[in-house]
Amino acid sequence: MNRPSGAEVCAIPSDPVVLIHGLWMPALAMVPLARFTGYAGHATRIFEYRGRASFEANRARLAAYLRAQPGPVSVVAHSLGGVLALAALNGEPDLRVTAAVFLGSPVRGSLSGRRLAAWRAGRWLLGSAAEAWWNVREGAIWRHPAPLGVISGTAAWGLGRLLGPFTAANDGVVAAHETAVDGARDTVSVRATHSGLLFSPAVARHVVRFLGRGSFREG
Repeated sequence: MNRPSGAEVCAIPSDPVVLIHGLWMPALAMVPLARFTGYAGHATRIFEYRGRASFEANRARLAAYLRAQPGPVSVVAHSLGGVLALAALNGEPDLRVTAAVFLGSPVRGSLSGRRLAAWRAGRWLLGSAAEAWWNVREGAIWRHPAPLGVISGTAAWGLGRLLGPFTAANDGVVAAHETAVDGARDTVSVRATHSGLLFSPAVARHVVRFLGRGSFREG
């Protein structure tokens, strides 16, 4: 992943960025995005959790982690990490978060997750996070005062396609409409797979732009 252009580099170092990985993903998966945001002037920290552990325990740990930061931070979260962040920040709107970006996060539930949970082995793989991953939610609402940006992928290749067909735009695991959050400041779609969202230069540029401007739009 290339360094950001001069227009994308912060003239003054901005709030540190806390990056949150997704289900089955190691914390190391966030390193490329952490490097890119670091080049743009942000200090970076990666919050690590056990994806198969209790969703509520992980939510509480994330809230405590954010509360313990010495100053305001931004949040960039992938997949289940975004579902965790939504719950943590909605539950504690006084947490000092100045911006958030979700990448392919199934905040409205996941058809792929429901298909996987239909199998005993799939339920084991999902672990205690299963319900949070696949459970259908009629609406996802952003209640924290910080601006939220939502990025979805449209390169339809991945585990989800092996479990059955999609009838809507998707990243191979999560459909674009499953990432929609009422109250988000801005949304954008990128030609990337679910995991590829973490390694896409276009996604990284969108993240840096939103953290600096509260919008994915250029100019």
